This record gives sequence, structure tokens and C-alpha cells, in this order.
Amino acid sequence: MAVKKSTAKAKKSGKKSKHKAKKTARKAAKKKPARAKKKPVVKTKRPAKKIVKKASKPVKKAIARQKPVVAKPERIKEPKIVIPPTPPALVYPDTNALKTKVKTILVSQPKPENDKSPYVELARRWNVKIDFRHFIKVEGMSTKEFRQQRINLTEHNGVILTSRNAIDHFFRICAEMRYNVPETTKYFCLNEATAYYLQKYIQYRKRKIFYGNGSIADLAESLRKNKEEHFLLPVADVHREEKIIDILDLLKLNYKKAIIYRTVSADLSDFNGRLDYDVVVFFTPAGIRSLFKNFPGFKQGELRIAAFGAATAKAVREHSLRLDIAAPNPETPSMTMALEKYFREVNKR
Repeated sequence: MAVKKSTAKAKKSGKKSKHKAKKTARKAAKKKPARAKKKPVVKTKRPAKKIVKKASKPVKKAIARQKPVVAKPERIKEPKIVIPPTPPALVYPDTNALKTKVKTILVSQPKPENDKSPYVELARRWNVKIDFRHFIKVEGMSTKEFRQQRINLTEHNGVILTSRNAIDHFFRICAEMRYNVPETTKYFCLNEATAYYLQKYIQYRKRKIFYGNGSIADLAESLRKNKEEHFLLPVADVHREEKIIDILDLLKLNYKKAIIYRTVSADLSDFNGRLDYDVVVFFTPAGIRSLFKNFPGFKQGELRIAAFGAATAKAVREHSLRLDIAAPNPETPSMTMALEKYFREVNKR
């Protein structure tokens, strides 16, 4: 029995030793073999190449040419043009002016579009009946009459416009003569309302439209800055642009006056030869001429005549009429103020 146990123990120890040997063999197989160290590579320097300098060509030294120094002309700033506004000629009523109560008044102007007219407010305030009737009308010149003035529209790239009538008839003449006004044309208007009226015919652009505050003196600086332009001044046959022409001459501008419309007497035959009003207000000499054309042998009698402006007052007196109400003057600079002063004196409440 003892021999069997010893043999069994020997077998077990042999199995264990074999098992250990296998494990060590596996571990040895798993381990990577050590890499052989690389020998350091010794870099050998190449012999430097001999640099052979090429014979360079002799460089000719450029002789700098001295440019003659030209002195630039000094830019002289033109002084700003300041044209003092010319005061209107003062007008006063005649010493023998008639002063009686006023119930009706006729204003020789077109009827206003709304009741915000100062004349309507004045009549309402003083309980006076008021009517409006234009004594004159505007007619356009024909293309034949325009050609007789020998004006070439293509030569003008600046237009000076004094009123809406001037705008309407300028573009009418251009259309009848089949002339397309270039987009580069510049427009110079006396006031802002006239400038905005241009939108009826052209696209409004501030770069080419200039306007003043009602006087040509306001446009003097803009005209001077564009003095290289060729200007056209559309006017009526009987015009009052003397001040405009004086300033254009003062600025030494290249301009031409073109008569494109005329003022004629309106037809007042519906009045049946009678003016049943206490006061008739006139604003132009053409209105006085229309009065005598529509009412031949007119006699003033107790009819009071109001006139605005020195030219209108002169026409009244040339026709041997009595001037009862007048403006402008220091006391009544406008016609509505002159009428109110007269109403205050004669229509006492």
C-alpha cells in the first residue's frame, strides 16, 4: 500500500512539473525578442563647390533728368454772391379815394380750390359777398412762332422757370417739336412749389433741381456754380422778368429768353356789360386792359378799384381811373391787409 501511494505521489509531481514547464514556455513565447540596436549613421560632409563669380557688365549710371518745376496756380475762391433784395415799389391810394360801405367784392383771380383763401376768410369776417373771376387767360405760342425766334432747344442744358405756366408751356413746346428733354437737364425754380410742380413731367431729383424762396436773388449762388451751362428762360410775351435778366447779366451767364406763351383778355360777356360790385381788385396791367376790352366805354362812378403793384397802379391811372385801395406800402404790405384796413374804415360795426 505504501508503494502505491509513493507512485501516485510521483505521478502527481511529474504532472505538476510538466504543467510548470508548459507555462514558462508560453510566457517565453509571448515575450518579444529584443531588437538589435541600430548602428549610428555617420553623415559625411560633401566638399563645398567653388563659386565662380561671372564677370558682370559695367552698369551705366542713369543720369536723373531734372523736371522743370512748374508752379501750380493758386486756386482763388470766388466770393459768395450776396444780392440785397430790392424792396417793392410803394403804392398809395389817390387822395380823392371814395370811402363808402362795401357789400360785394370781385377778385380778378381764379377761384381758390378750398375756403382757406385769405380773401374768403376776410369776406366771412366782415360779412361781405365775394366772387372770383380771372380777367386774363394764358395761350401757348405755336411752334411756328417759336421757330421764328431761332432758338435751338438742344443747345440748352439749364432751364430757369418762374411759374407753373412756364413749366406747362415749356414741356408743351418740347413735345410739339418732338424734342425729348435729356435727363441731365438742370432746372432752376424761383420757389419750392414751382419745383415740386416739375414732378408732373419729370422724375424729381435734388441733384438737378434748384429752388429759392421766391426771388431770383436766392438762386444767384446756384446759378454761379453752374455758370458753364447754357440757360433758357421761358417767359410770356408781356413779362416782368427785368430783375431776373439783370441778375443773369450780372453773373455773366450764357442765357437766351424764349417767349412761349402770351396773356390775353378773358371772355367776360356773361356779365352783360355791367360790373355790379362795390370793389374790383386787379393784380396786373393786363387785367386793366381786359376791363376796357370787355366793357367798352367803362365809367368808374362809385365802383372802387383796388390795385396791387406799381405797374398795375400805373395802368389804372393811365386809363384815368381812381385808385381807391392800393398795396404794397409800409402800412399794408399785402392786398388782404389793404382791404381789411379799408373795411375797418368804411364798414364800421
